[in-house]
Amino acid sequence: MEELSVYHKAIGKEEGERRLGQDGREGCYLIRNSETMPGVYCLCVLCKGFVYTYRLRLEVDGSWTADTADGVEKRHFRNIANLILALQKPDQGIAIPLYFPVTPDRWSLAQKIRAEVTEKE
Repeated sequence: MEELSVYHKAIGKEEGERRLGQDGREGCYLIRNSETMPGVYCLCVLCKGFVYTYRLRLEVDGSWTADTADGVEKRHFRNIANLILALQKPDQGIAIPLYFPVTPDRWSLAQKIRAEVTEKE
């Protein structure tokens, strides 16, 4: 996996959902490792209070694909960054375009601030 600011590595499904839920913005997203399929990644995006998950796969030819809605033609990308750029546009076979990246650093900072506020109360 290439270096991406939205890559949260080996967090679980529940943790990914929690991070997106705490961000709360429609179209916020992150990428994590799949818990059930080694070598596969999950693109998770928040839409109307639900987290939708799409598998990202490295194909035999070295291209990247996303498992999107049925009937949407599978597209191949040279890297995940290009795949993400494409999914930032409407009507790409996912619930909502990718609008707001949730990075591990940003999320950790938000957690630290919440903890400090809670301690002061």
